[in-house]
Formats: sequence, structure tokens, C-alpha cells
Amino acid sequence: MDRITGLREYINSEEVKEKLGIPRREKLECRLLAQGEYNINYVFVHPLSEKKLILRVNTGSQMHLENQIEYEYHALKLLENSGRTPRAVYVDGSREKVEYGVMVMEFLEGHALDYRQEMECAAQCLADIHSVPVSEDAGLIMPENPLQAILDECNEMAETYYHSPLGDMSKKQMIGRMLKSGQRMLNQVSVSGGYRCCINTELNSGNFLINGKGKENYLVDWEKPLYGDPVQDLGHFLAPTTTFWKTDVILGGEEMDHFIRQYKDSVEGRYDVQGIEERLKLFIPITCLRGITWCAMAWIQYQNPDRLIWNEGTFRKIEAYLEDGFLKKLETSFFA
Repeated sequence: MDRITGLREYINSEEVKEKLGIPRREKLECRLLAQGEYNINYVFVHPLSEKKLILRVNTGSQMHLENQIEYEYHALKLLENSGRTPRAVYVDGSREKVEYGVMVMEFLEGHALDYRQEMECAAQCLADIHSVPVSEDAGLIMPENPLQAILDECNEMAETYYHSPLGDMSKKQMIGRMLKSGQRMLNQVSVSGGYRCCINTELNSGNFLINGKGKENYLVDWEKPLYGDPVQDLGHFLAPTTTFWKTDVILGGEEMDHFIRQYKDSVEGRYDVQGIEERLKLFIPITCLRGITWCAMAWIQYQNPDRLIWNEGTFRKIEAYLEDGFLKKLETSFFA
């Protein structure tokens, strides 16, 4: 943790220890747990409760928010009663003592989701999260037109690749064709109104912590929550650009249909699930566009030798998404 100036001293400061209920005399030692593209997670043990806690350090915002870590903390508080998310216990987004925002939350046990064996666990987890009542004025970002908002984000991310001399011309053209096709799809169909809740928007298998059927299963990493249509989450969860990210799985139509039936059964009348299948026909293709344009942007960013966070596995996957074969398969499947 010495790579972040002042972080060791910060977590051992009297102010932080008092907020966490830790005696001043105790010295906290943190070890690296995992890191994403915009966050670094450390784990330490509370000396009194002997429970593990996560120290989450936020290094950037995909949502372009100044208060990114506080926004994530707020979403976790809204969902605390779901029993499916980590309990947040401390946040500091001031960046006064360290240069990044920090949050402390409980450590949860579990393994990454197995798409072939544990889809029902994911369905029940998402149903419980989506069924938590959240009001429109609860402080979450609420895009007026969520599909158009995703596509606008796609176009913005693609610009990084378009304008870089490092980008491959044929890939630029293929991505551009799919984005134009996606816009035509949205121009023909309108999706608005209906039930809204706190959605995660980043549902890859590694963000689930699974302990088995009938046990406690969780969804972590609430970096980009929105107040929106739960089908946006379902579309992201099922899209090939999501399932392929941490695994080599691409779900078939029957597998997708079976999952949706499990999800609807798990909701158990807590909200109106009519029309889910029709809305998925738009959310899945547009989610695929978000996946490939993010990869295109990230590929350019990874060329920067001064990048703070570097994940070799992530970079290899980014390159796999930008291979001509993968891009052509998406174009044929969803945008022909």
C-alpha cells in the first residue's frame, strides 16, 4: 500500500480508528486483495470484532463524478436491507490526507459466479436487490433515456480510439458501423416508464460472490449504480460481452430464457415483470456496444506507460474483444 502516498498513515490515524471503533494503540496492517481499472482494494482485520474489512481506494470515475466514492457508499446504504451487498461503514472523499477517495466496507466470502452451474443463485440475488424500494429522489443518477444514455457513452468512449493514431482503421470502421446500427434500432423503438430501482450496471461474473444454492450470495462492486430499469442489469448480465469477460462463456438462447424464468419466479410479485423479454432485445445489443467501445478506449489508455493500475489479464481480454473475429460475430448476431 506504499504505492499510494500517505495511505498507511491515514488508515492508522486517530480520526479513522475512532470512526471504525478501533483502539488507538492498535496498528492496522493492510494487504492487497484485488484491483480493478479504477479501484484498489485492500483487506485488514478489525482487532476487536476480528472480522475482515475492505479498504477501497478509488483512483478514478467512469461516471465523471467528483464524489465517486461517496456515490458508491450511498448506493450501498440504500441497498443494505437487501442482504445481498456489502455493508459500508466509512467513507472519506475529501482527498485531504491521501490523493484518492477511500471507503471501508465489510469483507464478504464467496467465489465468482459459474454460469453453467449457479445461474439460479444470480437470479435470486438480483431479484432481491431489484425489489428494494428506492425513490426517484434518493440521490441516484437517473438517465432520462437509459438506452440512449448508454449509446451516447459508447460514442464518447469510441472517440478515444477513433482519434488515436494507434487505433486500427478496420476496427474503427467496424465499431462505427455497429454504433450507427444501434442508433437506428433506438430510433425505431421507445423504452420508457415502468418500474425503476437501484441497478448495478456492471454484472460480470467476478462481481458476484457465490456460496451455493440456499446460502448467502452477494453482488459487490457498486461503482456505477443508477436509478433505472432492472432490465438494464439483466441485459448486461446476459450479454456476450459480459459473460466472456471473466470466462470463455457465451450463453445460448435457451440458457438466457431459463435464467429470465428463474429471475421472474424469484421476484415473486414484488414488482411488475411484464415486458422484460421485449426490452432485453434492445438492452443486450446496446450493452454489447458498451463493452466493445470501453475496450477500444481502454486499449488506448493501456498504451500509457504512466498508468497507475495495470492488469495483465484485463489487457489480454481487451485485445480478445477487439479481434476481428469477435467484432464480426457481434456485428452479425446483433447489427446485421
